[in-house]
Amino acid sequence: MKNQLSTNKISPKYYNFQKALTLNRRRFLKTSLLIASGCGTSLLNFNIISEDKKPASGPIGVGKGVYPGRVVWVYDQEVIKWSGPGDGYWWLNNHINEARINSMMDRAICELTGTTKVTDGWDKIFKYFNKLHGKGEVGYKAGQKIVIKPNWVGMIYREGHVDTEKYVFIRRQNYMNTAPQLIVALIRQLESIGVKPSDITVTDTLACAVNEFFDIITKNYSGISIEDQFGKFGRVKAQSSNIPIFWSCRPTLKQQDFVPKSIADADYLVNFANLKSHGGSGVTLCAKNHYGSLVRWPAQSEYYDLHPNCFSKNAGIYRPLVDLIGHQHLGQKTVLYLIDGLFSGQHPRDELPQKFAMEPFNNHWSSSIFVSQDPVAIDSVAIDFLKNEPSEWANPARATGVDDYLHEAALANDPPSKTFYDPNHSEARERLASLGVHEHWNNVKEKKYSKNLNAADGIELVALRLG
Repeated sequence: MKNQLSTNKISPKYYNFQKALTLNRRRFLKTSLLIASGCGTSLLNFNIISEDKKPASGPIGVGKGVYPGRVVWVYDQEVIKWSGPGDGYWWLNNHINEARINSMMDRAICELTGTTKVTDGWDKIFKYFNKLHGKGEVGYKAGQKIVIKPNWVGMIYREGHVDTEKYVFIRRQNYMNTAPQLIVALIRQLESIGVKPSDITVTDTLACAVNEFFDIITKNYSGISIEDQFGKFGRVKAQSSNIPIFWSCRPTLKQQDFVPKSIADADYLVNFANLKSHGGSGVTLCAKNHYGSLVRWPAQSEYYDLHPNCFSKNAGIYRPLVDLIGHQHLGQKTVLYLIDGLFSGQHPRDELPQKFAMEPFNNHWSSSIFVSQDPVAIDSVAIDFLKNEPSEWANPARATGVDDYLHEAALANDPPSKTFYDPNHSEARERLASLGVHEHWNNVKEKKYSKNLNAADGIELVALRLG
């Protein structure tokens, strides 16, 4: 039986979470909370701190969203019951608490939109998006197509981690792929607002969508379309559309890139990335998640090689990630950004998830999700978590130039590199506007951004702890 959304208003129990984030918020929302398991849940107590503790960097760019620049972080240490290797695989259902996953997702949407019901929250999300794109202040309409883009880099078809004939893992079964349970929770929410499973596609064009994940997602939603590199065993094979992607560095003598047909045909996109450091680019978050939206290998020789300018530690250079965020059928079709932070680690080094040493995790799994309508703000917050994690596995996130793509994206209308960002035309014609707001928090203990300190502009981090 499919889970139903809770519409009861349950008053959360307040308590002081002294070793974690405290936030100054303009208002506090009592939100509905699913407690199907009967477990207790708690909400961070929001306290005002001295306003002379300013963020490490002032905001640049223009915030996006119903509440511009808002990022919601939900943390629940009780969501995972997995002790690591020797205890099976983390994605087995007895290791991920479904009720708590649903609670985390529900609270995230309500806090992001200032609502008490998930259905009202999604209605505000769609109305904001459609108005922003000149379609009027209208919500989701039955029959419109939605694509969910997870990060299934651990299932890439060409790296030998999956059996492409049998569609099962060969190795790296515990790698940090976007959790199928989180995708199910998202589908559940979308179904509650009238989206039919047959109108939803989950796609990672470079992946082989293994049976282990496919079965979890389709168990209660058989109408879902799962798209991958090969299209075997009930999956759909990824194909290119006739919608081009033009790189703003204007490379010559390269094959033309095109948007995947599923994404080109969709009305909306949901970007569901992972919280990971990266040995080349420093981090891999929402922007880089679109490496799996090209229907070709990122460094494939006949195409423009995305790696050099993505991996460069220089500042003020052309960043192809900005083109992905700014393309009309990729970032500009994205209605919501999420980051799966249940587990973290370093790509591609770590075969297994790594624990967070910093507070409030204290050498436990990160057990978090992040959600925003602002692609720049959500990656900015995730970078702050990663680069301030003292563990060795997070070292790449501390390299210089890691956030340079966010400077370029926030100031896409006048970027430091002076690049004319226009991924939508064969010649530079329409410069992208600011794609979101970027800054860094004040310190690792308080995790405050400008809007948390009553500034008019910048990022606002809303932190919730359940459990």
